[in-house]
Amino acid sequence: MLVSAISYAEIAKQKTFTDEEIIGVIAKEIKQRRESIDAYKQANRPELVEKEQQEMEILQSYMPEQMGEAELTLIIKKVISETGASTPQDKGKVMGKLMPLVKGKADGQMVNAIVTALLNN
Repeated sequence: MLVSAISYAEIAKQKTFTDEEIIGVIAKEIKQRRESIDAYKQANRPELVEKEQQEMEILQSYMPEQMGEAELTLIIKKVISETGASTPQDKGKVMGKLMPLVKGKADGQMVNAIVTALLNN
């Protein structure tokens, strides 16, 4: 399943992917599994939820170690101070500088939540 997803993405882009690009494909596959899990929970399909969770766990084993919330918060605070951000309207500026630093190493939803919380305080 993962090999075919990577091959399909490489064919679509007409190039051989780097490790970083492969991590992006894996992250996309994990996100798809999360969305499927939510849909199957709403449809009351526990057998499909379990299948998707197992696939997601396998995919996550190929990802680099994810940053913890404390480590991520330190990096976000540093980027906020570097950009001079102080209001929620500055979120785009912070995210633009932050995402290349944490891509593949942190969950985007967690990053978004922490940035939002820090800028709202």
